[in-house]
Amino acid sequence: MPWSPLNRSSGRLLDRLRPHRQAVVLLADAVLILLAWHLTYLFRMGVERWLHERPTYDWAVLLGVIGIYSVVSWALGVPRATWRYVSFHDISRLGWVCLGAGLASAVVVLMAQLVEVPRAVLALHPLFTLTLLAIARMAVRMRSESSRARRAGRSPTGQHALVLGAGAAAKLLIAGIQHRGWTVVGLLDDDTRKHGATISGVAVWGGLDLLSRPDALADTLADVTHLILAMPSATLEQRKRALDLAAATGLPVVTVPTADELREGRSRIDRVRDIEPEDVLGRQAVKLDESAVSALISGQTVFVTGAGGSIGSELCRQIARFGPSRLVLFELSEFALYQVEQDLSEHFPHLPLVRLVGDVKDLGALRRAMAQHRPDLVFHAAAYKHVPLMEDENAWVALRNNTLGTYLTAQAAAEHGVQRFVLISTDKAVNPTNVMGATKRAAEMVVSHWATQVPATRFMAVRFGNVLGSSGSVIPKFKEQIAKGGPVTVTHPEITRFFMTIPEAAQLVLQAAALADSGQVFVMDMGQSVKIADLARELIRLSGHTEAEIPIVFSGLRPGEKLYEELLADADTTLPTPHPRLRLAQLRGELPADWIERMRALAEDEAACTPATLRARLHGLVPEYAPR
Repeated sequence: MPWSPLNRSSGRLLDRLRPHRQAVVLLADAVLILLAWHLTYLFRMGVERWLHERPTYDWAVLLGVIGIYSVVSWALGVPRATWRYVSFHDISRLGWVCLGAGLASAVVVLMAQLVEVPRAVLALHPLFTLTLLAIARMAVRMRSESSRARRAGRSPTGQHALVLGAGAAAKLLIAGIQHRGWTVVGLLDDDTRKHGATISGVAVWGGLDLLSRPDALADTLADVTHLILAMPSATLEQRKRALDLAAATGLPVVTVPTADELREGRSRIDRVRDIEPEDVLGRQAVKLDESAVSALISGQTVFVTGAGGSIGSELCRQIARFGPSRLVLFELSEFALYQVEQDLSEHFPHLPLVRLVGDVKDLGALRRAMAQHRPDLVFHAAAYKHVPLMEDENAWVALRNNTLGTYLTAQAAAEHGVQRFVLISTDKAVNPTNVMGATKRAAEMVVSHWATQVPATRFMAVRFGNVLGSSGSVIPKFKEQIAKGGPVTVTHPEITRFFMTIPEAAQLVLQAAALADSGQVFVMDMGQSVKIADLARELIRLSGHTEAEIPIVFSGLRPGEKLYEELLADADTTLPTPHPRLRLAQLRGELPADWIERMRALAEDEAACTPATLRARLHGLVPEYAPR
């Protein structure tokens, strides 16, 4: 609609009325109830009789009826609903209003007997009222959506989407994204029963295989800016096939949240997002033994170190689901602690939180915290994990934080009667070739030491590989490089890694904690290792680009980096556990009697610890460590 002084005046009027929107809605509904009363008499008497006799109404009765409808409407929250976004839920609520108010009005009028009102009018008036109230709201929504569609169509930056999937998710998606300027031009679904049907006014053109036939959709795809994958409950194979077909078109691909994200309330169906690596890798969702985890955590005080990190914060979110009596957040970074506290307060408002800024290398702070809060469980996630950064200048810092920090946290836990202590370890602790991996292997040895010294506390470790999206992960770097137009840097064309998602890692840590006995190291089933170069190519393709547009550059292995990661040392064996995604590592050998003293002396001797000296002495602590 072109701009005019009338439009401007209307806008100002709406702005003035907005604070009184509920009163305006009640007034509009009252007018519609009045009109329905007249229409009911017209229907009851017929047009000719109604025109000639012009029945007179008792306005006291009519105002009473309107008052009853208004009270019931207000009680059920009808005035709070926005007409532009009216839904089936809103219409059903109107039905309850008309049913309840209609019955109440009939009872009052018949009992009062102040004026004779035909019983047919009393019976039919709720139906006429419901019809008018619903039509008015749907008309406003249709006009609003039509206006948005026209604006999106005229806008050179309008987003036009072809949706893959034509189920319940697609229906909700269409209703949601149209409010934000999207135009859905069509739907594709492999269910042949849906072909030719329409969902929310959008046609289902055919199956997903149409994407592999450019001639079939040539005219349509010329106007499409995005493909949206709307299959949250599909199997991994179905999602992978859809992503492969979508990526072949060269258009940017986005997706609705997964079924887990929707079920846990972490997102809404209309909040489309970019394709994440877990969508590409297609890992099976973890199935927790929730009864065992709940028995472990419910009603307990849980202490998490590194609570603001990527693993630590997700651990806190997963722990919060099982109703601990208190969750103690121990974190060195003030900002990270603030972020995780805000997130937990929003999603778990009734969970008691303790927020402590503290360092795992400070035994006094750990003792004070555990003495005051008496935790039942400790999850030790605080660690430095970036391999190249910890290799040279920061090698001694890595030893102090990863190994000495584990020793001191375990010591405080043992002194204060903690039931279970769980170390978050890494695949880089297996046959380590870098300082970070060696310090984490030494941390596992610390856990084994405490398990033999303090039988009252169960000390255990959980070992897993790279976590998608964690701080320092290669995936966020790839996405940033793609957003900037490339190139994407990969260290080596043959380098491979094991990957898992942050929620998957956190859930399996909890599962292992529920299963483990003291001194055990659990190894997670990481699935198949992934070639990093292939992962980079897939992310480039799904962003709507080609390698010609965003090239991959190989930069060479970094200090301490291996081509292939392992989950078990050569001398280790594993045993099955009750959970199919967890294996138990049987680690051989015992610590020498002076091992703890040598480790502590090394961690406290900064002056003597040049990188070369530290590597040599670290090899004495961790014999399998072979620096490169």
